[in-house]
Amino acid sequence: MAVGVFLLLIAVAGLVGAVNHHQVLLFFYMIILGLVFIFQFVISCSCLAINRSKQTDVINASWWVMSNKTRDELERSFDCCGLFNLTTLYQQDYDFCTAICKSQSPTCQMCGEKFLKHSDEALKILGGVGLFFSFTEILGVWLAMRFRNQKDPRANPSAFL
Repeated sequence: MAVGVFLLLIAVAGLVGAVNHHQVLLFFYMIILGLVFIFQFVISCSCLAINRSKQTDVINASWWVMSNKTRDELERSFDCCGLFNLTTLYQQDYDFCTAICKSQSPTCQMCGEKFLKHSDEALKILGGVGLFFSFTEILGVWLAMRFRNQKDPRANPSAFL
């Protein structure tokens, strides 16, 4: 929510700068929008570049940090048991699993595989959408720069700037 409010304030600053032909406000709008572009571009590229082994490392690290209640909720909502088949740790998770698939069949799908599938899809979508909007931000910077360098139509025509 805070990011949305920040972007809304930046958009309002750009709008006010364009309506009033305020060069300083447009300059700061361009700088901030350029920084937002760099941040968003880097995050989008990293979403698209993360490989399956890094995703596995992140999922594995977060699985052992979360509480048992959260694990139970995830296992029930994804209908899976345990993270990855890591012998004793997997057996402990499987014994305490409350997912529906455990009662319906002797073997349940591991949650790690389902998490990897969902995270892979989500990262590709987020990376693509982020790249699209980052390039529209560059278009906004370019248009603000072009508009900033134009003469104010309300100004005195005989004035230098």
